[in-house]
Amino acid sequence: MASAVGLSAANASPDQNPSPTPTSAARYDAGMVKALAKSLGVSERKAVERLDSESAQQKSLDQLDGDLRTLGAYFGSDGKLTVNVADEAAAAKVRDAGLTARVPEHGQERLDKVMAALDSTAAQRVPAGVNSWAVDLATDTVTVAVSDDSTPAARAFLKKAKTYGSAVKVVNEKSSLVAQQNVTPGHQMRIGEGVCSVGYGARDRSGKQFLVSAGHCLEGLPDLTYEGNHFAKATNTRFHKGRNSVDMGIAKLDKGVTIETKVHGKDVRGGKRAASGAALCKEGQTTGWTCGKVKSYNVTVAYDDPNGGPQTTVKGLGSSTVCTEPGDSGGAYISGNQAQGMTSGGPGDQKCDGFGEKSSLFQPLDDALRHYGLSLNTR
Repeated sequence: MASAVGLSAANASPDQNPSPTPTSAARYDAGMVKALAKSLGVSERKAVERLDSESAQQKSLDQLDGDLRTLGAYFGSDGKLTVNVADEAAAAKVRDAGLTARVPEHGQERLDKVMAALDSTAAQRVPAGVNSWAVDLATDTVTVAVSDDSTPAARAFLKKAKTYGSAVKVVNEKSSLVAQQNVTPGHQMRIGEGVCSVGYGARDRSGKQFLVSAGHCLEGLPDLTYEGNHFAKATNTRFHKGRNSVDMGIAKLDKGVTIETKVHGKDVRGGKRAASGAALCKEGQTTGWTCGKVKSYNVTVAYDDPNGGPQTTVKGLGSSTVCTEPGDSGGAYISGNQAQGMTSGGPGDQKCDGFGEKSSLFQPLDDALRHYGLSLNTR
């Protein structure tokens, strides 16, 4: 019998903010607007205005990309899109398009080269005590997050990082990072005794259907079940515990199985990557529907092994202020109606029902689709 794999929706809390207009409600899922408004500390109407503004600015940037060479772009906390360019002539064109321009000291290409060098350093020796390193366009640096700089490996890694001068910024974090798969009862997506969350459906050129997920959910190429029924078999993963990895993988769907092209009731219309700073929400089996914003891309992290084994270095991730907990891994991130990626990990002691800053890491969907030669299923 044909079956359908979908994503469960978190229960919404009573709405204490002014409701969006009917036209905005048609454009954006009401639950997404509610969660985004909560994360930003604004009314739902202001949240809708933020989404509309980001969409308009993104379109202006898309039009610019064909006319001049940009060096990355990011949304600031005020919702304004800043475009990095090489010189003042290009900056003038950006301003003429109604966007903010900046001629950075380093820029995307230079920072990507620093990232590649640090990735190479980590490939030789996993830097225990170093949580992550990521291109941060807003600060024009590669930001290295450290939870313990006393280990020999961390000291060696930081010594290398500091050779790049102002292109690198070191910050301290309290917690180490863990890949968010949890051995706990659940009905979303089971991998043996483990639990992850359903990601996105995609197809190859012949029309065969696949689940695109976090690679660590599919390590060992397991069988996958949903609500007690087998629905897919993992075929590929680039995640290998204790080694240098990429957290992407795919599973071939059983005949007759489809994955809904909705996230928390929101239609998926495409998979265009959102700029840094853009509004972002995710659905996961542990914490449901949570929202925040994109922080940066091209992030490399060192995940701890809960059992005390060697760390796993994972590169190519996106970072966000969206809250996740173990079991959310593989779950779907979306910005507006554009699919963004799947939960990879986050702070091991993070609780989404508490106060304070939240964070998570996700595997960008477009990179996974490109690597495996797949096309996203959309409405």
